[in-house]
Amino acid sequence: MAILILGGAGYIGSHMAKMLVEKGEEVIVIDNLITGHRESLSDEVHFFEGDIRDKEFLREVIRKYKIESIVHFAASLLVPESIKDPLKYFDNNVYGMISVLEVMKEEKIDKIIFSSSAAVYGIPEIPIKEDSPLKPINPYGLSKLMMEQTIKWASEAYGIHYVAFRYFNVAGADHQGDIGEAHKVETHLIPLILEVPLGKRQFIDVTGTDYNTPDGTNIRDYVHINDLVEAHYLAIEYLMNGGSNEIFNLGSSKGFSVLEIIEAARRVTGHPIPSEKAPRRGGDPDILVADSTKAYNILKWQPKHDNIDEIISTAWQWHKKHKEGY
Repeated sequence: MAILILGGAGYIGSHMAKMLVEKGEEVIVIDNLITGHRESLSDEVHFFEGDIRDKEFLREVIRKYKIESIVHFAASLLVPESIKDPLKYFDNNVYGMISVLEVMKEEKIDKIIFSSSAAVYGIPEIPIKEDSPLKPINPYGLSKLMMEQTIKWASEAYGIHYVAFRYFNVAGADHQGDIGEAHKVETHLIPLILEVPLGKRQFIDVTGTDYNTPDGTNIRDYVHINDLVEAHYLAIEYLMNGGSNEIFNLGSSKGFSVLEIIEAARRVTGHPIPSEKAPRRGGDPDILVADSTKAYNILKWQPKHDNIDEIISTAWQWHKKHKEGY
């Protein structure tokens, strides 16, 4: 089966590509390499550098292979940046989706898996179910919701079948240590914490200590990267077997505060990891914890690596070997 991964040289996309290659699938990757890394992909992957908003480029790649399914990770994803530069997010995320769907319609490709986000819920009640109210509080979350709505109407009009995954906090690294999380400007909590024992920073900023949580720091649901990409493969099989359009939460259904994550990192690394209080980031809800029952019931997906020390340990092993990324 020929599968096209958009944004396939990024953190999640590269793990998806590795898993699909191991399963014997033909993998084609498109990435503009603004945040992705060509080095994260094996030689078995057919790689093309370019932007999904370039429809002629997209057509050329698709016509070169008999693509059966598309997995779409190519989107901007930083909440604070989206507040500072919302038009970038609507252009890259929403117009990017429109571009992909237009080419899919023209080339008669009718199956797509794409990454949405827990940010579509805004400030929800806990636990979060797929039918919880959708009230995004930042441009990133709104752009993801607009992507969901765009694909819903495209499906009704053009017969495109889809699965959308609302991610919670993706973390960790491939257990073999071949690939991991490497951003030019790091903003994710676990890699930032690990920069302290790596000697790249003296302490970790705790951004906000007045959230409505037991210890005052915000609480997030962390799902291991390998569990996340396994859900995407199950979704591909689900659509290939005639499954209907669905939206799923992907999380471990366990919540950890910032202070709890720091303490877990201390256990894993054996480093004291000093911390200092810092102002809140804009657009951050107090608590985001998934109810992933629907993914279990329909896709038979269940996280295998939901122990937070294991998640951090895989990230730690990657970062120790790749202190400067790829």
